[in-house]
Amino acid sequence: MLSTLVSSSSRFFSSSIGKTSSLYRSSIPSFSRLSVRSMADSAFRKIQIQRDDTTFDAYVVGKDDAPGIVVIQEWWGVDFEIKNHAIKISQLEPGFKALIPDLYRGKVGLDTAEAQHLMDGLDWPGAIKDIRASVNWLKSNGSKKVGVTGMCMGGALAIASSVLVPEVDAVVGFYGTPSSELADPAQAKAPIQAHFGELDNFVGFSDVTAAKNLEEKLKASGVAHEVHIYPGNGHAFLNRSPEGVSRRKSMGLSDEDEAAVELAWSRFTSWMKQYLA
Repeated sequence: MLSTLVSSSSRFFSSSIGKTSSLYRSSIPSFSRLSVRSMADSAFRKIQIQRDDTTFDAYVVGKDDAPGIVVIQEWWGVDFEIKNHAIKISQLEPGFKALIPDLYRGKVGLDTAEAQHLMDGLDWPGAIKDIRASVNWLKSNGSKKVGVTGMCMGGALAIASSVLVPEVDAVVGFYGTPSSELADPAQAKAPIQAHFGELDNFVGFSDVTAAKNLEEKLKASGVAHEVHIYPGNGHAFLNRSPEGVSRRKSMGLSDEDEAAVELAWSRFTSWMKQYLA
């Protein structure tokens, strides 16, 4: 049953993101294998997590006994940007232990065509299981409470985890919503905070209409929730590394609003502290 629902969700992601990304494929540079390796790779401890009959890699950074946060990748994979986000999260007050599960099993998209191919081929039921196994690994290794966050594809999966992963204590999703076939936010069980850019044009996935639809679903769920929309900002506005900025500009996303980025991280910190600390 879940396999059927998630297959439908994969088609949803492909259509909503693919329509826009196809406009930019000819203009996006292919970053070298070296460039997508975070300069701070040494900050991470690589582990393996067992679930069912498979094992997957994950990357951990932060204090051992800190509240845990599973950080879910964008459609690019476990690249420099998601690692930068995880490091930042680990350094936020009062300190968190961040864990990135490798949903693509080592593969990274170097342009939008590759990223969409990887996302389309994702084992969606397996991704949900990976997230749940990651949450439980953190709870078994010093984190009394565990949240889930993610960006873009990861934002949608983070919100879905509030519905499908009962062990989750709090969620923050950035610019992504799950299709109703994957998870109905009206059935959310953990508190959800969500962030969207006003100029985001991924229709039905992370545009303003999608954000407002999510807010209505969360009202129906009865869980604590916040939905924030940032004026003048587009998709992936948190991505502020030099390579991330260059990649966004190549996709036609030229907004640079440091105040919005700082505000989003401040709200993230307050939410996770409230429910995890």
